[in-house]
Formats: sequence, C-alpha cells, structure tokens
Amino acid sequence: MATPMSRLLEEVSRDHFPYPSATPEQIEAFEQRVGWKLDSDLRAFYLHCNGAELIKRLPNSPYQMLPLSEIVRARVAIYGEDDDKWGPASVYALCDVQDGSYVLVDVSRQENGRYLLFDGDHEAWPDPVYCKQVASSFSEFLEQVLRTRRGLYWLGE
Repeated sequence: MATPMSRLLEEVSRDHFPYPSATPEQIEAFEQRVGWKLDSDLRAFYLHCNGAELIKRLPNSPYQMLPLSEIVRARVAIYGEDDDKWGPASVYALCDVQDGSYVLVDVSRQENGRYLLFDGDHEAWPDPVYCKQVASSFSEFLEQVLRTRRGLYWLGE
C-alpha cells in the first residue's frame, strides 16, 4: 500500500516540475553542513527530487521547494545576515514563495517525528504574531499546496 508521502511524490512527478533527486551522499553533506537531520517526510522528498517548482514553472511558480544546496537559515534568506537579531538559528528557509518570503522549517523541535513549518513573511519575520505555523509536517504542507493549487494557501482566499 502506498504511503501518503509516496502518493504526494507521485503527484509532484506527474503534475509539477521536480528537479533530479538528491543522492544519499548529497543528503549526508547537507546534514553535515547545517547540523541537523532531515525528518522522514523531507528525506523522502529530497530522495525523490532535490527541489521542485510547484503548480507552475518559475518565474510564475508560487512555490519553489529549494534544492538542498540553497537551504539556509531563514535570517540569511530573508535579511542576508546570520545574526540573532533576525530570528533564531534553528529556523531554515525551505520553500521560496517568490515575493521575498519563504516557508520555513523550525528544526529546534519536532511533533510526531516531524518538523513544523511556518510562514516566513519577509515584512514580519521573526514576529511570531504574524509568522504563524502553516503545517505540522512537510507532508501536510505539500498536501495543502497540491490540493489548493494556489499560493499562500494558509492566508485564505
């Protein structure tokens, strides 16, 4: 029986624009560079495709899942500085939403073995009042993106 993540990955391959898969060596090098391990959802995604353009091709894609080589701390992606005044060191930019903002992964804690994902609005980051959780796992995020097929699904219609 196919897992929910494998069904989502099949849909990414069929209906979207995945990049070639990451090798186990690339994943290991990434984890060494950032100092944290991909959770099972993220590992499955990156073994399937090392990033992807979802819904449309760039520059019109509302979601670019970043390749491992482009994943950096949120504060570096948003402000260009690796400084605590621009947010915690444990939050990384995972998905570019094409307006200077990102979907972020907080690697400081997991729920049910998965990292939480947050809205990384470049005008509000790192204010937790505005930068809300958008998914309790990467598979939940991916499912919402594929189901709604529109940018920033968490903000409503």
